[in-house]
Amino acid sequence: MVGGPACGEAVELARAHPTLAVGLHLVVVDGIPVLPAEEIPHLVGRDGRFPARPVRMGLAYQFRPAARRELASEIRAQLERFRETGLTLSHVDGHHHMHLHPFVLGTLLELSREFQIPAIRLPSEELGVTLALDRSGLPAKLAGTWVFQRLRKYGERRLRAAGVLFSERVYGLLATGRMTEAYVLGLLPRIRANFAELYFHPAVAFAGEPLNGPPGSGSAELAALVSGRVRDALDANGFALTSYRDSR
Repeated sequence: MVGGPACGEAVELARAHPTLAVGLHLVVVDGIPVLPAEEIPHLVGRDGRFPARPVRMGLAYQFRPAARRELASEIRAQLERFRETGLTLSHVDGHHHMHLHPFVLGTLLELSREFQIPAIRLPSEELGVTLALDRSGLPAKLAGTWVFQRLRKYGERRLRAAGVLFSERVYGLLATGRMTEAYVLGLLPRIRANFAELYFHPAVAFAGEPLNGPPGSGSAELAALVSGRVRDALDANGFALTSYRDSR
């Protein structure tokens, strides 16, 4: 999140670990923009932030010409801010997956050559696999599957035409906040894809800082990422760790 208050620290950590592939987490809802509020008045509230209302903002991006013009400028500004870091762009994804909105995705693809966007995340996971591991939140999982299957099909056509890379499967959407060691150990043997992405929201909680999920979920997902059992399961199921940056 190039507009976030911890961006500078994140860039320094990335520079200190040059093998780490770093992407742009595009923020066009529920977060801090790069452009000043007076330049994007149709996008932000009185506090200068994008509202935490994905549906409302999505409709504005689709039907309000002024919002679309400002949104295109903000997307460019975030790509420029990332380029200014000097880091190699691994891929682009989006906060609350709003990068899949047809206008947002179209703008990214229009800018893909200028900013050398090699890959974009297209969430795609099998509902049956998730339900075999965790049946909680069934209505939300059904709705999410219906919506993102359609966005995925639209995105596949656009990305193929633009020559932008995407993975066969992306796991994490239907188990957000629950990508624990046990879940991942159950998931790995069920993956039927040659190129799959697993995404997490790891965190170390500090007093006074906002949580990025249910209490305890960040530490549980961090534990899964550093688990020796998960590493062994990756090897046992024939997977090699890679990144979008190293997969072209």
